[in-house]
Amino acid sequence: MPRVLSDRDIRILSRLAPEFAGETCNGSGTAYKSILPPVANHYSKDAGDFKNRILSLEDHDLQYMVDLIITGEESLHCIPPDYYFIFENVIKEKIGEDKARQVAGAYAFSCE
Repeated sequence: MPRVLSDRDIRILSRLAPEFAGETCNGSGTAYKSILPPVANHYSKDAGDFKNRILSLEDHDLQYMVDLIITGEESLHCIPPDYYFIFENVIKEKIGEDKARQVAGAYAFSCE
């Protein structure tokens, strides 16, 4: 579900991608509607870089993002599978298996 990024979302996006400067998506020319797709597709150099960016999140911000994913407010639609599995493993390690399963369900749904 597309949304307008909140101040907190912008802060998290800026943490994950310090090079973020309020740009719009180069592909569509519209403002970003989610946090993870631009980090995965526009800012991360590779999967290892993506993992390091995700690990830089404080636990409460990771939990916030997980909650947004579960409610359908944060999109996982454009995230490459290898990047998604990195994200899921970080969730397992930091938040737990139950939340990781819920996020996995959201990811599977977004790929249909």
